[in-house]
Amino acid sequence: MDNIQEKPQWYILQTLSGYEKMVHTNLNTMVENNDLGDYIFDVAVPEIEEITEKNGKKKVSLRRKFPCYVFIKMIYTKHVWYMVTQTRGVTCFCGPQGRPLSMSDEEVKRMQLEMITADDIDITIGDQVEVLTGHLKGILGEVSSIDFESQMVRVVVSMFGKETPADMNFIDVRKINL
Repeated sequence: MDNIQEKPQWYILQTLSGYEKMVHTNLNTMVENNDLGDYIFDVAVPEIEEITEKNGKKKVSLRRKFPCYVFIKMIYTKHVWYMVTQTRGVTCFCGPQGRPLSMSDEEVKRMQLEMITADDIDITIGDQVEVLTGHLKGILGEVSSIDFESQMVRVVVSMFGKETPADMNFIDVRKINL
C-alpha cells in the first residue's frame, strides 16, 4: 500500500443521520472481507445510558453521544481512505476538504475512546487533585479510590466543613504537585 504512517490514529467519520450503527457494522465487515486488519484497528460509536420514566416505570436506554459521527482508529493510506469513504452510510472524514485530520491524544481521552490504564495516569490513592469540570470545578480534593474498569476516580472534597465524596472521570481531575 502507499505512504504508510507507523502509528494508528483516531479519526472522525461523518455519517448519514441514524446510520451510525450500520456504518459500524459495515466498516467491520469491510475490514474482514478486504483483510485490512493491519490498517483499521477499531471502530467506535460512543453511547451513554439514559434513564427515562414512563407510566411510573424506569427504562434504561442507550443514546448516541455524538449523533451522525463514528470514530475509527486506523493507519491512513489512500487505499484505506478510499475503502472507508466508499462504505455505505459514510459521508466523509472530518477534516479539511474531507481529508482525515487525526484526533489529538487529549481529544481521544476526553471522548473516552480508549480505556485508560494505570500507566496512562499518574494519580494514586491519597493524591491531591483539582477538579477540572462540572459544579466542583476548581475545588481541591483527595483521591480515595480508583476504578479502571469504569474509568472513574472517587475524590473526597471538603464542602461547608463536611467531607463529601464525588465520582469523576479520569479526565475531569488533575494531580496537584505539592
